[in-house]
Amino acid sequence: MIRKISRTLVATLAACLMAFSSLGHAQAVDETPSALAMTGDAIFVRPALLATTIVGSAVYLVSLPFSLLGGNAGEAGEVLVMGPAKATFVRCLGCTRTGRKPETVEQTGN
Repeated sequence: MIRKISRTLVATLAACLMAFSSLGHAQAVDETPSALAMTGDAIFVRPALLATTIVGSAVYLVSLPFSLLGGNAGEAGEVLVMGPAKATFVRCLGCTRTGRKPETVEQTGN
């Protein structure tokens, strides 16, 4: 009885994992934010990310001697300062992914 339940549970878990992985790939393409997303990003998210960048910079400066001794000052700077700074300043308004929004190029027929 327990063996049958565990087989059913494993099969259900495997089916769920396969279904959810395909949903994640399907939703990764959408980068056209709505007006509400842009407004929320400008009013709430960007100031919070700016504060995170400032706090991360302070933590990086305090931990810099220890990071230099440990040999991971570059990694600490990337995580504590550059990551939040990129999310704050190098991201289109309302977008979820960091980086510049690719420009669309229209070609005219000859």
